Amino acid sequence: MNDEILNTIPHRPPFLFVDEIVEQTDTRIHTRKTINADEPFFKGHYPDFPIMPGVLICECVFQAGALLMAKKLGTEEGKVPVLTRIQNVKFKQPVYPDSVLDIRVEYGESVGPAHYMKGKAEVNGKTAVSVEFTAMLMEEQR
Repeated sequence: MNDEILNTIPHRPPFLFVDEIVEQTDTRIHTRKTINADEPFFKGHYPDFPIMPGVLICECVFQAGALLMAKKLGTEEGKVPVLTRIQNVKFKQPVYPDSVLDIRVEYGESVGPAHYMKGKAEVNGKTAVSVEFTAMLMEEQR
């Protein structure tokens, strides 16, 4: 587990879907996630034909976006990144056990507290999902 990731976003296993940061600038990030055959979701989706749920592929992209936001904005004590909009989601390829996802997110713009991004996840250079999304930093509620 990468300490930089754990120190930057609040996600934790089993709901942490970024293994490493490959490359990062102020406006772009490339992360990677290895999808192991023993991931718990494969037990139910689908046992005889295991494919990664599309919503979890999207979550990989959203978590990469949270890392990008932290780099751009800095981390604020007591604030967490929260997804506020998803649009133009396109699923193009299934993701199977033992795949390696390359996840790329590009920062678009901010309007007030909203941060607009677009991203995609690929396996072997083929796009599995592309998505546009918006996130905000919200106060933690305890």
